[in-house]
Amino acid sequence: MGCGGTMTDECEWDAELAEAARGAMGHAYAPYSRFAVGAAVRLADGRIITGANFENASYGLSLCAETVAIAATNAAGDLSNVRAIALIGGPMEPPAQEDPSPITPCGRCRQVIAEAAMLAGRDIKVYCASLSGTQQAVYTISELLPHAFSAADFSA
Repeated sequence: MGCGGTMTDECEWDAELAEAARGAMGHAYAPYSRFAVGAAVRLADGRIITGANFENASYGLSLCAETVAIAATNAAGDLSNVRAIALIGGPMEPPAQEDPSPITPCGRCRQVIAEAAMLAGRDIKVYCASLSGTQQAVYTISELLPHAFSAADFSA
C-alpha cells in the first residue's frame, strides 16, 4: 500500500531523516539556480547517509541531492539496505510569500530511487518537504514512478 502524499500510521513523517536532509541542504552548491536541496537516506540498521545538490556551469553535469545520497549509499556498499529517502529544499533567497509545496524528486532521481528500490527488494518511502519544512508529503517510489524502467525491459 502506498502513502499517496498523506500522513497515515503507515506513512508517518520521519523527523530525524528530514532534519538530516535539512542539514545536508546547508552544503548545497547551487550558484546558478540558487535552489538548494538536501537529501538523506535511511538504511535498514537506522544509519543515515546524506547528499546535497552540486551544480555545474553546464547544467547537464549537475548532480541532484537524491542521486548524490544514493551514490554515497552505494559507495558505502549499502544500496540493498535502503528503506527511505527524505528531501528538503527551496530557493536560497526565499520569497516573502507563503511556503511553497513540498519538493519532489525530478524524473531522473525517481528512476535512480526506483533502481535502489529494485535492488533493495522493497518500495522505498520518499519524504518530501518544503524549505521551511512546514509543508510535508510522504510517497512511495512506486507512486512517484509507477512504471519504472527496469532490467526486465532489456529482455526480448
